[in-house]
Amino acid sequence: MDKHWKQRLDRAHAGLVQREDPVAWVTEADAVEAVVRYPRLAIRGSLFGVAAREPGGPWRVVVPLRSGMPQETRDSLQSMFFFRAKDDTDAPEVRRGLLAAVRILEEQPVDELEVLGTTYRIVRADEFARAGDDTLEPPRPTDPEPVLRVWERPRGARRSPDTDVLLDPETVNGPMVEALRIGLREFQYTGKRYPSDVRADSRRAVVTHPDIAMLPVTFGIVERNGDGWTPHGSLAPTPHEARRSLYDDLTGLWAMVYEWSDEKRERYRQVGEQYRAAGRADEVRVDGREFRICRVERMVRFGPDGPEGPRPSDVDAYGPTKMHPRMDEDGTLHYDESDRGDEDDEVREVDEVHEVHEVHEVHEVDPSVE
Repeated sequence: MDKHWKQRLDRAHAGLVQREDPVAWVTEADAVEAVVRYPRLAIRGSLFGVAAREPGGPWRVVVPLRSGMPQETRDSLQSMFFFRAKDDTDAPEVRRGLLAAVRILEEQPVDELEVLGTTYRIVRADEFARAGDDTLEPPRPTDPEPVLRVWERPRGARRSPDTDVLLDPETVNGPMVEALRIGLREFQYTGKRYPSDVRADSRRAVVTHPDIAMLPVTFGIVERNGDGWTPHGSLAPTPHEARRSLYDDLTGLWAMVYEWSDEKRERYRQVGEQYRAAGRADEVRVDGREFRICRVERMVRFGPDGPEGPRPSDVDAYGPTKMHPRMDEDGTLHYDESDRGDEDDEVREVDEVHEVHEVHEVHEVDPSVE
Protein backbone atom coordinates (compact mmCIF):
# COMPACT_ATOMS: atom_id res chain seq x y z
CA MET A 1 0.00 0.00 0.00
CA ASP A 2 1.53 3.35 -1.03
CA LYS A 3 1.65 6.37 1.25
CA HIS A 4 -1.23 8.19 -0.44
CA TRP A 5 -3.65 5.29 -0.05
CA LYS A 6 -2.54 4.63 3.53
CA GLN A 7 -3.29 8.26 4.37
CA ARG A 8 -6.75 7.96 2.88
CA LEU A 9 -7.44 4.80 4.84
CA ASP A 10 -6.20 6.48 8.02
CA ARG A 11 -8.48 9.48 7.35
CA ALA A 12 -11.45 7.19 6.84
CA HIS A 13 -10.79 5.44 10.15
CA ALA A 14 -10.23 8.73 11.99
CA GLY A 15 -13.45 10.15 10.58
CA LEU A 16 -15.41 7.13 11.75
CA VAL A 17 -14.01 7.49 15.28
CA GLN A 18 -14.60 11.23 15.46
CA ARG A 19 -18.20 11.06 14.29
CA GLU A 20 -19.26 8.79 17.15
CA ASP A 21 -22.15 7.77 14.91
CA PRO A 22 -23.59 4.38 15.92
CA VAL A 23 -25.23 3.96 12.50
CA ALA A 24 -21.87 4.41 10.78
CA TRP A 25 -20.29 1.84 13.11
CA VAL A 26 -23.05 -0.69 12.38
CA THR A 27 -22.66 -0.04 8.65
CA GLU A 28 -18.94 -0.76 8.90
CA ALA A 29 -19.66 -3.93 10.88
CA ASP A 30 -22.01 -5.06 8.09
CA ALA A 31 -19.26 -4.38 5.55
CA VAL A 32 -16.74 -6.43 7.53
CA GLU A 33 -19.18 -9.34 7.77
CA ALA A 34 -19.77 -9.12 4.00
CA VAL A 35 -16.04 -9.51 3.33
CA VAL A 36 -16.01 -12.68 5.43
CA ARG A 37 -19.19 -14.21 3.99
CA TYR A 38 -18.68 -13.05 0.39
CA PRO A 39 -14.92 -12.83 -0.08
CA ARG A 40 -14.79 -12.69 -3.89
CA LEU A 41 -16.05 -10.31 -6.55
CA ALA A 42 -18.22 -11.58 -9.42
CA ILE A 43 -17.59 -9.29 -12.40
CA ARG A 44 -20.48 -8.70 -14.78
CA GLY A 45 -18.79 -6.30 -17.19
CA SER A 46 -18.84 -2.71 -18.39
CA LEU A 47 -21.51 -0.03 -18.21
CA PHE A 48 -21.56 3.40 -19.83
CA GLY A 49 -23.03 6.80 -19.03
CA VAL A 50 -22.18 10.49 -19.38
CA ALA A 51 -20.41 12.84 -16.97
CA ALA A 52 -20.20 16.60 -17.41
CA ARG A 53 -17.82 19.19 -16.01
CA GLU A 54 -18.07 22.96 -15.84
CA PRO A 55 -14.73 24.79 -16.15
CA GLY A 56 -12.76 24.16 -12.97
CA GLY A 57 -15.55 22.08 -11.42
CA PRO A 58 -16.02 18.39 -10.58
CA TRP A 59 -17.34 15.69 -12.90
CA ARG A 60 -21.09 15.13 -12.44
CA VAL A 61 -23.20 12.27 -13.84
CA VAL A 62 -25.81 13.57 -16.30
CA VAL A 63 -26.72 10.27 -18.02
CA PRO A 64 -26.83 7.27 -15.62
CA LEU A 65 -24.20 4.57 -16.05
CA ARG A 66 -26.52 1.76 -17.07
CA SER A 67 -26.04 1.17 -20.82
CA GLY A 68 -24.23 -1.88 -22.15
CA MET A 69 -22.71 -0.07 -25.16
CA PRO A 70 -21.08 3.35 -25.62
CA GLN A 71 -23.36 4.13 -28.57
CA GLU A 72 -26.48 3.72 -26.44
CA THR A 73 -25.10 6.42 -24.20
CA ARG A 74 -24.24 8.69 -27.14
CA ASP A 75 -27.85 8.30 -28.28
CA SER A 76 -29.06 9.29 -24.80
CA LEU A 77 -26.82 12.36 -24.92
CA GLN A 78 -28.14 13.27 -28.37
CA SER A 79 -31.70 13.09 -27.04
CA MET A 80 -30.79 15.13 -23.96
CA PHE A 81 -29.42 17.96 -26.13
CA PHE A 82 -32.38 17.76 -28.52
CA PHE A 83 -35.01 18.10 -25.82
CA ARG A 84 -33.10 20.86 -24.09
CA ALA A 85 -33.13 22.76 -27.38
CA LYS A 86 -36.82 21.99 -27.85
CA ASP A 87 -38.17 22.61 -24.36
CA ASP A 88 -35.67 24.39 -22.12
CA THR A 89 -34.58 27.54 -23.94
CA ASP A 90 -35.90 30.41 -26.05
CA ALA A 91 -32.45 31.82 -26.78
CA PRO A 92 -31.42 31.21 -30.41
CA GLU A 93 -27.69 31.17 -29.57
CA VAL A 94 -28.22 28.50 -26.90
CA ARG A 95 -30.37 26.44 -29.23
CA ARG A 96 -27.74 26.72 -31.97
CA GLY A 97 -25.08 25.32 -29.63
CA LEU A 98 -27.28 22.42 -28.56
CA LEU A 99 -28.32 21.57 -32.12
CA ALA A 100 -24.70 21.66 -33.28
CA ALA A 101 -23.97 18.96 -30.68
CA VAL A 102 -26.99 16.96 -31.89
CA ARG A 103 -25.68 17.01 -35.46
CA ILE A 104 -22.25 15.81 -34.35
CA LEU A 105 -23.78 12.91 -32.41
CA GLU A 106 -25.98 11.99 -35.39
CA GLU A 107 -22.89 11.42 -37.51
CA GLN A 108 -19.85 10.68 -35.33
CA PRO A 109 -19.15 8.20 -32.47
CA VAL A 110 -17.54 10.89 -30.32
CA ASP A 111 -16.65 10.18 -26.69
CA GLU A 112 -16.19 13.79 -25.58
CA LEU A 113 -17.45 17.18 -26.74
CA GLU A 114 -17.80 20.69 -25.38
CA VAL A 115 -21.23 22.29 -25.52
CA LEU A 116 -21.88 25.85 -24.35
CA GLY A 117 -18.74 25.80 -22.19
CA THR A 118 -19.45 22.43 -20.51
CA THR A 119 -17.44 19.31 -21.29
CA TYR A 120 -19.41 16.08 -21.74
CA ARG A 121 -17.66 12.70 -21.68
CA ILE A 122 -18.84 9.14 -22.26
CA VAL A 123 -17.74 7.36 -19.07
CA ARG A 124 -17.01 3.68 -18.56
CA ALA A 125 -17.72 1.76 -15.34
CA ASP A 126 -17.30 -1.84 -14.20
CA GLU A 127 -20.18 -3.61 -12.45
CA PHE A 128 -19.64 -6.31 -9.83
CA ALA A 129 -21.22 -8.07 -6.87
CA ARG A 130 -19.70 -9.83 -3.89
CA ALA A 131 -19.80 -13.61 -4.15
CA GLY A 132 -19.65 -16.45 -1.68
CA ASP A 133 -19.42 -20.19 -2.28
CA ASP A 134 -22.94 -20.56 -3.66
CA THR A 135 -24.50 -17.14 -4.14
CA LEU A 136 -24.14 -13.40 -4.61
CA GLU A 137 -24.42 -10.97 -1.71
CA PRO A 138 -28.02 -9.95 -0.88
CA PRO A 139 -28.94 -6.51 0.50
CA ARG A 140 -27.36 -5.70 3.85
CA PRO A 141 -29.46 -4.82 6.93
CA THR A 142 -28.04 -1.28 6.84
CA ASP A 143 -28.80 -0.62 3.16
CA PRO A 144 -31.34 2.22 2.92
CA GLU A 145 -35.00 1.36 2.44
CA PRO A 146 -37.97 3.68 1.79
CA VAL A 147 -40.00 4.63 4.85
CA LEU A 148 -43.16 3.40 3.12
CA ARG A 149 -42.67 0.23 1.11
CA VAL A 150 -45.20 0.64 -1.71
CA TRP A 151 -45.69 -2.36 -4.01
CA GLU A 152 -47.69 -0.60 -6.72
CA ARG A 153 -45.35 0.89 -9.32
CA PRO A 154 -45.45 4.71 -9.21
CA ARG A 155 -46.26 6.70 -12.32
CA GLY A 156 -43.49 8.29 -14.31
CA ALA A 157 -39.87 7.36 -14.87
CA ARG A 158 -38.02 5.55 -12.11
CA ARG A 159 -35.46 7.59 -10.23
CA SER A 160 -31.88 6.71 -11.10
CA PRO A 161 -29.39 6.23 -8.24
CA ASP A 162 -26.85 8.16 -10.36
CA THR A 163 -28.81 11.40 -10.64
CA ASP A 164 -26.38 14.34 -10.18
CA VAL A 165 -23.77 12.11 -8.50
CA LEU A 166 -20.33 13.71 -8.29
CA LEU A 167 -17.46 11.52 -9.49
CA ASP A 168 -14.53 12.27 -7.21
CA PRO A 169 -11.86 9.65 -6.48
CA GLU A 170 -10.56 11.76 -3.60
CA THR A 171 -13.79 11.48 -1.61
CA VAL A 172 -13.00 9.50 1.52
CA ASN A 173 -15.67 7.00 2.54
CA GLY A 174 -15.70 4.47 5.37
CA PRO A 175 -12.67 2.25 6.05
CA MET A 176 -14.13 -0.79 4.30
CA VAL A 177 -14.97 1.16 1.14
CA GLU A 178 -11.44 2.57 1.11
CA ALA A 179 -10.06 -0.94 1.58
CA LEU A 180 -12.14 -2.12 -1.38
CA ARG A 181 -10.79 0.70 -3.53
CA ILE A 182 -7.25 -0.29 -2.63
CA GLY A 183 -7.98 -3.82 -3.82
CA LEU A 184 -9.59 -2.57 -7.03
CA ARG A 185 -6.54 -0.56 -8.10
CA GLU A 186 -4.98 -3.63 -9.72
CA PHE A 187 -8.23 -5.15 -10.98
CA GLN A 188 -8.14 -6.26 -14.62
CA TYR A 189 -9.91 -8.78 -16.84
CA THR A 190 -8.00 -12.06 -16.93
CA GLY A 191 -10.61 -14.72 -17.76
CA LYS A 192 -9.97 -16.68 -20.94
CA ARG A 193 -13.46 -15.98 -22.22
CA TYR A 194 -12.38 -12.35 -22.66
CA PRO A 195 -10.72 -11.67 -26.06
CA SER A 196 -7.04 -10.77 -25.98
CA ASP A 197 -7.69 -7.12 -26.91
CA VAL A 198 -10.13 -6.77 -24.00
CA ARG A 199 -7.53 -8.15 -21.58
CA ALA A 200 -4.83 -5.89 -23.03
CA ASP A 201 -7.02 -2.78 -22.68
CA SER A 202 -7.81 -3.78 -19.10
CA ARG A 203 -4.12 -4.11 -18.22
CA ARG A 204 -3.43 -0.74 -19.80
CA ALA A 205 -6.22 0.95 -17.83
CA VAL A 206 -4.58 -0.04 -14.53
CA VAL A 207 -1.65 2.19 -15.55
CA THR A 208 -3.45 5.02 -17.36
CA HIS A 209 -6.38 5.30 -14.90
CA PRO A 210 -5.06 4.06 -11.55
CA ASP A 211 -7.53 5.77 -9.23
CA ILE A 212 -11.06 4.62 -8.37
CA ALA A 213 -14.35 6.43 -7.81
CA MET A 214 -17.29 4.42 -6.50
CA LEU A 215 -20.83 4.94 -7.76
CA PRO A 216 -23.87 4.54 -5.49
CA VAL A 217 -24.68 0.98 -4.48
CA THR A 218 -27.55 -0.52 -6.46
CA PHE A 219 -29.71 -3.64 -6.33
CA GLY A 220 -30.85 -6.05 -9.02
CA ILE A 221 -32.63 -9.29 -9.86
CA VAL A 222 -30.55 -12.35 -10.77
CA GLU A 223 -31.57 -15.86 -11.78
CA ARG A 224 -29.48 -18.95 -11.15
CA ASN A 225 -28.12 -20.34 -14.40
CA GLY A 226 -26.20 -23.54 -13.73
CA ASP A 227 -23.16 -22.47 -11.74
CA GLY A 228 -23.68 -18.77 -12.49
CA TRP A 229 -26.26 -16.02 -12.30
CA THR A 230 -28.04 -14.13 -15.08
CA PRO A 231 -29.23 -10.55 -14.36
CA HIS A 232 -32.79 -9.46 -15.20
CA GLY A 233 -33.78 -5.87 -15.85
CA SER A 234 -32.17 -2.66 -14.68
CA LEU A 235 -30.56 -1.69 -11.40
CA ALA A 236 -32.60 -0.10 -8.61
CA PRO A 237 -31.51 2.42 -5.94
CA THR A 238 -33.01 0.46 -3.02
CA PRO A 239 -33.60 -3.23 -2.22
CA HIS A 240 -37.35 -2.64 -2.09
CA GLU A 241 -37.48 -1.21 -5.60
CA ALA A 242 -35.65 -4.30 -6.87
CA ARG A 243 -38.12 -6.52 -4.97
CA ARG A 244 -41.02 -4.55 -6.45
CA SER A 245 -39.63 -5.13 -9.95
CA LEU A 246 -39.42 -8.87 -9.28
CA TYR A 247 -43.00 -8.81 -7.97
CA ASP A 248 -44.14 -7.05 -11.17
CA ASP A 249 -42.28 -9.59 -13.31
CA LEU A 250 -43.83 -12.56 -11.51
CA THR A 251 -47.39 -11.26 -11.42
CA GLY A 252 -47.80 -9.94 -14.93
CA LEU A 253 -44.91 -8.66 -17.02
CA TRP A 254 -43.27 -11.97 -17.92
CA ALA A 255 -46.63 -13.59 -18.67
CA MET A 256 -47.41 -10.79 -21.13
CA VAL A 257 -43.95 -10.70 -22.75
CA TYR A 258 -43.61 -14.48 -23.14
CA GLU A 259 -47.31 -15.18 -23.84
CA TRP A 260 -47.66 -17.83 -21.16
CA SER A 261 -50.65 -20.12 -20.82
CA ASP A 262 -53.32 -19.18 -18.30
CA GLU A 263 -52.16 -21.98 -16.02
CA LYS A 264 -48.55 -20.82 -15.96
CA ARG A 265 -49.60 -17.20 -15.65
CA GLU A 266 -51.65 -18.01 -12.55
CA ARG A 267 -48.90 -20.14 -11.03
CA TYR A 268 -46.38 -17.29 -11.24
CA ARG A 269 -48.96 -14.77 -10.05
CA GLN A 270 -49.61 -16.77 -6.89
CA VAL A 271 -45.88 -17.10 -6.18
CA GLY A 272 -45.53 -13.36 -6.73
CA GLU A 273 -48.28 -12.59 -4.22
CA GLN A 274 -46.64 -14.89 -1.67
CA TYR A 275 -43.35 -13.11 -2.29
CA ARG A 276 -44.99 -9.74 -1.68
CA ALA A 277 -46.64 -10.98 1.51
CA ALA A 278 -43.22 -11.99 2.87
CA GLY A 279 -42.29 -8.30 2.95
CA ARG A 280 -38.49 -8.24 2.67
CA ALA A 281 -37.69 -11.60 1.10
CA ASP A 282 -34.65 -11.70 -1.18
CA GLU A 283 -35.23 -15.12 -2.73
CA VAL A 284 -38.07 -16.83 -4.58
CA ARG A 285 -38.43 -20.15 -6.44
CA VAL A 286 -40.99 -21.15 -9.04
CA ASP A 287 -41.08 -23.93 -11.66
CA GLY A 288 -37.54 -24.98 -10.77
CA ARG A 289 -36.23 -21.43 -11.30
CA GLU A 290 -34.47 -19.51 -8.54
CA PHE A 291 -34.47 -15.71 -8.38
CA ARG A 292 -32.62 -13.52 -5.89
CA ILE A 293 -32.13 -9.86 -5.10
CA CYS A 294 -28.43 -9.03 -5.03
CA ARG A 295 -26.33 -6.05 -4.04
CA VAL A 296 -24.44 -4.50 -6.96
CA GLU A 297 -21.50 -2.09 -6.91
CA ARG A 298 -19.87 -0.11 -9.70
CA MET A 299 -16.47 1.53 -10.07
CA VAL A 300 -15.15 4.21 -12.43
CA ARG A 301 -11.44 4.43 -13.16
CA PHE A 302 -9.81 7.87 -13.03
CA GLY A 303 -6.66 9.18 -14.63
CA PRO A 304 -5.00 12.62 -14.57
CA ASP A 305 -7.60 14.03 -17.01
CA GLY A 306 -10.66 12.56 -15.31
CA PRO A 307 -12.89 9.48 -15.63
CA GLU A 308 -12.07 6.73 -18.09
CA GLY A 309 -13.93 6.70 -21.38
CA PRO A 310 -14.70 3.73 -23.66
CA ARG A 311 -11.80 1.45 -24.49
CA PRO A 312 -10.86 0.47 -28.06
CA SER A 313 -12.15 -3.06 -27.41
CA ASP A 314 -15.58 -1.91 -26.18
CA VAL A 315 -18.07 -3.04 -28.82
CA ASP A 316 -21.01 -1.17 -30.37
CA ALA A 317 -23.67 -3.15 -32.19
CA TYR A 318 -24.58 -0.13 -34.33
CA GLY A 319 -23.28 3.32 -35.15
CA PRO A 320 -24.49 6.91 -34.92
CA THR A 321 -27.94 7.68 -36.34
CA LYS A 322 -30.38 10.55 -36.69
CA MET A 323 -32.98 10.10 -33.96
CA HIS A 324 -35.09 13.26 -34.12
CA PRO A 325 -36.64 15.60 -36.71
CA ARG A 326 -34.72 18.63 -37.88
CA MET A 327 -35.14 21.73 -35.71
CA ASP A 328 -34.57 25.36 -36.66
CA GLU A 329 -32.87 27.72 -34.23
CA ASP A 330 -36.31 29.22 -33.45
CA GLY A 331 -37.51 25.77 -32.30
CA THR A 332 -39.59 24.88 -35.37
CA LEU A 333 -39.61 21.14 -36.12
CA HIS A 334 -39.59 19.77 -39.68
CA TYR A 335 -41.14 16.39 -40.35
CA ASP A 336 -40.75 16.34 -44.13
CA GLU A 337 -39.82 13.01 -45.70
CA SER A 338 -36.19 13.90 -46.39
CA ASP A 339 -35.56 14.61 -42.72
CA ARG A 340 -37.50 11.74 -41.23
CA GLY A 341 -35.23 8.88 -42.22
CA ASP A 342 -36.52 5.49 -41.18
CA GLU A 343 -39.54 5.65 -38.91
CA ASP A 344 -37.79 3.46 -36.37
CA ASP A 345 -34.93 5.94 -36.15
CA GLU A 346 -37.27 8.84 -35.48
CA VAL A 347 -39.13 7.28 -32.60
CA ARG A 348 -36.38 5.11 -31.13
CA GLU A 349 -35.78 5.69 -27.45
CA VAL A 350 -32.74 4.40 -25.60
CA ASP A 351 -33.87 1.60 -23.31
CA GLU A 352 -32.85 1.93 -19.68
CA VAL A 353 -32.21 -1.81 -19.49
CA HIS A 354 -28.76 -2.62 -20.79
CA GLU A 355 -27.99 -5.91 -22.47
CA VAL A 356 -28.32 -8.90 -20.15
CA HIS A 357 -25.23 -11.02 -19.94
CA GLU A 358 -23.84 -13.50 -17.47
CA VAL A 359 -21.25 -12.92 -14.79
CA HIS A 360 -17.94 -13.45 -16.55
CA GLU A 361 -15.37 -14.15 -13.85
CA VAL A 362 -14.70 -14.04 -10.14
CA HIS A 363 -11.75 -12.22 -8.56
CA GLU A 364 -10.12 -12.18 -5.16
CA VAL A 365 -9.53 -8.48 -4.52
CA ASP A 366 -10.13 -7.93 -0.82
CA PRO A 367 -7.12 -6.48 1.00
CA SER A 368 -6.63 -6.99 4.69
CA VAL A 369 -7.23 -3.89 6.80
CA GLU A 370 -4.91 -3.36 9.69
